Amino acid sequence: MKGMDKLSSKLQFSVSPGGSLIGDVRVPGDKSISHRSIMFGSLAQGVTRVEGFLQGEDALATLQAFRDMGVEIEGPSEGRVIIHGVGMHGLQAPDGPLDLGNSGTSMRLLAGLLAGQGFEVTLIGDESLSRRPMKRVTEPLALMGAEINTTPKGTAPLVIRPVDGLRGCDYRMPVASAQVKSCLLLAGLYAQGETWVTEPAPTRDHTERMLRGFGYEVMQEGPRRGVRGGGALIACDIDVPADISSAAFFLVGASIAAGSDLVLRHVGMNPTRDGVLTILRLMGADIEVAKEREAGGEPVADLRVRSAQLKGIRIPEDQVPLAIDEFPALFVAAACAEGETVLTGAEELRVKESDRIQVMADGLQALGIEARPTPDGIVIQGGQLRGGRVDSHGDHRIAMAFAMAALCASGEIRIDDCANVNTSFPGFAELAGSVGLQVSVQND
Repeated sequence: MKGMDKLSSKLQFSVSPGGSLIGDVRVPGDKSISHRSIMFGSLAQGVTRVEGFLQGEDALATLQAFRDMGVEIEGPSEGRVIIHGVGMHGLQAPDGPLDLGNSGTSMRLLAGLLAGQGFEVTLIGDESLSRRPMKRVTEPLALMGAEINTTPKGTAPLVIRPVDGLRGCDYRMPVASAQVKSCLLLAGLYAQGETWVTEPAPTRDHTERMLRGFGYEVMQEGPRRGVRGGGALIACDIDVPADISSAAFFLVGASIAAGSDLVLRHVGMNPTRDGVLTILRLMGADIEVAKEREAGGEPVADLRVRSAQLKGIRIPEDQVPLAIDEFPALFVAAACAEGETVLTGAEELRVKESDRIQVMADGLQALGIEARPTPDGIVIQGGQLRGGRVDSHGDHRIAMAFAMAALCASGEIRIDDCANVNTSFPGFAELAGSVGLQVSVQND
């Protein structure tokens, strides 16, 4: 893999081969919902209390951004946050740029939310975030009258300048993206008239659900979602479910490791996010859903997963947007399955924290698996994983996926550049170790 010959001083996982996953755990809170709880709680009238907030670096970047804009936020402490809302027009210009670290969700959603605020603000991020495409939000925002400057490549920093006012639009997204949809709906809260977004395929609907939870009407007509500008958000209490994207690593790990029997508690089961369950079940996974209930407008359940012989499949394209963040884990499942797995319609994976198609293909090949990337997907031939060293390229989901791969490997797997695991899953190594993954963390 590229860069493998260079010594790295970055955090590394070393994972011994074999073992089973056995236990009863709750993974950290949902990242998407944690972001939105801070954003909406800050703009609401009154005090919002949040339980289960994800204390990972991405969600903390959103929290700090709103503190920098004058919002009083208590915590987080053991997942509890208290937000003293300032109302729709109560944000203040920050003293300097808002540093959003590695969080694409923060940058894209804040671009919409801040486009109509009436003060200038600059959004910056780390090296990875500064390479990610932002024209997909800045161009439709410009149609609404926003003035946002990017680099010539259309990347951060984003300089958002005040304008006289935003106007509603009717935008048809060329590619399904919850971040783009949410960005435009948030801008629509500040726009004159109605703002409508049409998505080519269903994407996660946390923004719509939470807006309604805060008392803001969201209109729906088939694949179109719309809001009217000029409303208000009213504070409410939020119980953040465990993140299904974080649970996915354990669903795959327990599926591929013989003798596994693992219970995952209070997992978010939003129907726009459950593609990983559908895909794993199509591959033959043994996953039982129990105690289905609702928490803060979001469906949750307990999941029990036991080891099973997986088989390769052609992944249905209608499931791709419903599992877009879970594919690094699913690629590991495919590597351990019998036969060939084919993914198409997933070009979005090439512009995540890394080019997840290429980086996963490189890593699987380094571990002895036949993996052929295509422009919009990958073809993986199941086989015997061997030990080796892979580079996560600073991508938290790739690091965790290859950690789980060791459960089926013939030798130790060493994963470079794992510090960003803390963006979505602080304490991953400790929690995984508590249920049987033999992982150690070190500075290489």
